[in-house]
Amino acid sequence: MLEGIVMRSTGSRYLVRDEEGALHDCVARGQLRIQGFRSTNPIAVGDHVVFEPEVRTVGGEQVGQITEVKDRRNYLVRRSVNLSHEKHVIASNVDQALLMVTVARPRTSFGFIDRFLVTAESYEVPAILLFNKVDDLDAGELEQLQAYENTYRTAGYRMLRTSARNGTGVEDVKALLLGKVSLLAGHSGVGKSTLINAI
Repeated sequence: MLEGIVMRSTGSRYLVRDEEGALHDCVARGQLRIQGFRSTNPIAVGDHVVFEPEVRTVGGEQVGQITEVKDRRNYLVRRSVNLSHEKHVIASNVDQALLMVTVARPRTSFGFIDRFLVTAESYEVPAILLFNKVDDLDAGELEQLQAYENTYRTAGYRMLRTSARNGTGVEDVKALLLGKVSLLAGHSGVGKSTLINAI
């Protein structure tokens, strides 16, 4: 048996990094459940797990089998779309959650930001707002950005302005991520992948 951290979850398959840094493709053992915790996904990115490497054949390839999920330090959830009484764990054991926000193209609403921040606070995960695409704002949109910043600064949140396209704030984001387990979230099109590639 080995121990590791779930790095990626795609349906019923999990990529687990062991303590030596090697990556293992794994599946969950049968009816693996976390005691007293109802969710649509018993294993989430960030979970610390116990697994047996390459013990099962799935689709013609040898894969590992996750046999246990260790206690979670924290986690972030959203309600399941189809099963509103159950949770869907987005990530676990995170040090911080970064929400990428754009004031235009696409616009991120105050409501979406507030829901994310309330969720992070309720699960004791520090949240940081990344205002992206700041190089592409006209005068009116810059005023809107300042309104967003004033609102969340008053509430005590840390914020950064970023632009993966011209490099604004990229080094600051790198420094934020160093040595931490971080969740990067945001609407489609806000620039998450572009920022990750710039880092």
